[in-house]
Amino acid sequence: MSNPLVSSKANFGTLPVFLTAISTILGAVMFLRFGFAVGSVGFMGTLAIIIIGHMVTIPTAMALAEIATNQKVEGGGEYFIISRSFGVNIGAAIGITLYLSQAISVAFYIIAFAEAFEAIKPWVATEFGYELYDNRLFSIPALLLLILLMVTKGADLGMKALYVVVAILAVSLILFFFGSTPYGEVFDSSRIFSGATTDKSFFYVFAIIFPAFTGMTAGVGLSGDLKDPKKSIPLGSLSATIVGMIIYVFIALKLFTSASPEDLVNDQLIMSKIALWGPIIPIGLAAATISSALGSFMVAPRTLQAIGGDQVFPKKSTNDWVAKGTEKNNEPRNATILTSIIALIFVLMGDVNAVAEVISMFFMVTYGSLCLISFMQHFAADPSYRPSFKSKWYLSLLGAVMCIFLMFKINTTYAFAAILLMVVLYFYITLKNDHKQGMASIFQGVIYQFSRTMQVFLQKTDKENKEEAWRPAVLCLSQDSFERYGALEMMKWICYRYGFGSYIHFEKAYFSKESKAKADLNLEKLIKAGSNLKSNVYLQTLISPSNTSAIVQAIQQPGISGQPNNMMLFEYQKGKTEWLNTIIDNFSVLKAANYDLCVLSSSIKGFGYKKDIHIWIRKEDYENANLMILLSYIILGHPDWKNGQIKIFATFPKENIKQEEQNLIDLTSSGRLPISANNIVVLPIDENKNRVDLINEYSSDADLTLLGFHESMVKTDNGIEIFEKYDKLGNILFVHTLTSKFIK
Repeated sequence: MSNPLVSSKANFGTLPVFLTAISTILGAVMFLRFGFAVGSVGFMGTLAIIIIGHMVTIPTAMALAEIATNQKVEGGGEYFIISRSFGVNIGAAIGITLYLSQAISVAFYIIAFAEAFEAIKPWVATEFGYELYDNRLFSIPALLLLILLMVTKGADLGMKALYVVVAILAVSLILFFFGSTPYGEVFDSSRIFSGATTDKSFFYVFAIIFPAFTGMTAGVGLSGDLKDPKKSIPLGSLSATIVGMIIYVFIALKLFTSASPEDLVNDQLIMSKIALWGPIIPIGLAAATISSALGSFMVAPRTLQAIGGDQVFPKKSTNDWVAKGTEKNNEPRNATILTSIIALIFVLMGDVNAVAEVISMFFMVTYGSLCLISFMQHFAADPSYRPSFKSKWYLSLLGAVMCIFLMFKINTTYAFAAILLMVVLYFYITLKNDHKQGMASIFQGVIYQFSRTMQVFLQKTDKENKEEAWRPAVLCLSQDSFERYGALEMMKWICYRYGFGSYIHFEKAYFSKESKAKADLNLEKLIKAGSNLKSNVYLQTLISPSNTSAIVQAIQQPGISGQPNNMMLFEYQKGKTEWLNTIIDNFSVLKAANYDLCVLSSSIKGFGYKKDIHIWIRKEDYENANLMILLSYIILGHPDWKNGQIKIFATFPKENIKQEEQNLIDLTSSGRLPISANNIVVLPIDENKNRVDLINEYSSDADLTLLGFHESMVKTDNGIEIFEKYDKLGNILFVHTLTSKFIK
């Protein structure tokens, strides 16, 4: 199947790109409004407008050149580049608004073309007695003639006409620069640095003038008709941008030194009073505007044709109709007809000054998008992104920032409206189409590079005091990931805001193609489960033939934050102690890694209503207490535990309770145990009721209970019983700290 975006006879070189761009840059605004700008803000103010405007256009032209030399650019110009970089959905949202801007621009330039006939109105009134008040008498026939030209002859004849009008444009500028006035002969050069002469604000004038600079990408729309787009687009666009900027500087200087500010502001055809032969200016205006309209008329249908070729619109018949081209040269005839209708509607309206600002908004968004793509590609470091022309990341960033800044400075309401329209279009297109690729791929590359840089940075930085700046960096190893989600939930809570975590599903097997395939499948299932739980924990799988080797491999995993891991979490089901035995047998391995150890004992009660967390401490648990309290506050910070509360219980032998209670008060007042004494309930232990009985009694309704344990407790013959005594409790988190924690 032939590509609908590519002309079967792509025979244009670089010159058409340059001519299309330069004829749009040196267009209606230059002849009709540039004198107003010079008269309003002076030469230096106009120079600032030129510089600020080109702080957008030059980075955009360079970004466009960069992106165009990295990929095969087909029909659709800017739309093709954006859609192939940001994805079809967002490309289409920007592309539709870009197309509307281009189509309405045809009307704008035709109305400006009618202004060229202002010079002959007095002559017609004198010679024929007719007063020509309505410029639509000129604009509507001009548009109809242009439509006939484009529908019947297409871009080939349009390009031939472009050569003629550009030649007229060049002659008019030459005669303008060779002209002189009595004012210019006595001009005081010191006035060059004088300020504004009207009450018009700088950005009001800027908004009127900026559309003059927006033509540098006009030639990109011919991409499907170019022999070598990778060469023609960068060379043609950049050269037109730079040449246009230089010409505008000299025009501003010529205007300022040849006419008074009052004449510049009040006479929109002041250039004809300065030119060596005055009538050439209306002729040049007609040539410039008709060439700009011609350029827009060639570009807009090709943008729409490319959008239809990507099957963006909801109905296939609509896409096929706008994408259809002529058999000979693939001219977008249907898209041209639709563009003609839009242009005719706006020409009949007669005044598109307000619409012109909207056009500027959409062009700004397009340029900002191009700069943003270039900027992000610099940081994504995609190996497949190897443009032969390279811009600078800071220039692309400057262009993107300036586009957003100027949009809101020109017209805040229109800026919001333009952005809102594209957001609505994006979501509508995403909803109605099967194109699921958005900005994910380019953003993933940027995030990847940012993450890599931050991890290396964090690893190299001086570490804070571990006792005072502790935050959890947790590893969890589990064989029962799909039987119980308790461990995954606990990881989700611990790592919600304050820490990082890696959850590792353990596949007990020898590494092989089959076990790797099974592990990959389980990882997909695990990611889906984590997504359903709204977890931010990093998920992975590990294949190992034995429990011990799996634990050894797990504890050597690097921390995903750039900082080393500091805690290991295991989970087992009450009553089933095989995995618990493995944990106890490998306690010395975990101790060698200097990891804090947490063991979650899961019961059929689960985490209940997620309301009450009980912490039990005793004299031997003062080191564990800080970690238990920290973990409790961290868990309580998760939305799942909204309205939850922490209760702290301390148990001591009955005969020592007074002394131990005073010790606790001393610890809390000194900050070594960072809780209020009012939050501690002290309970006595005697021969009638030991600590286990108290815990079973007071915490039977708790949703999570935290208990401390020590190496000496598990290094005994009945070490398992330490974890299995609490048959009346729900889920229990057993905590053992190897490093002191201090809560600031």
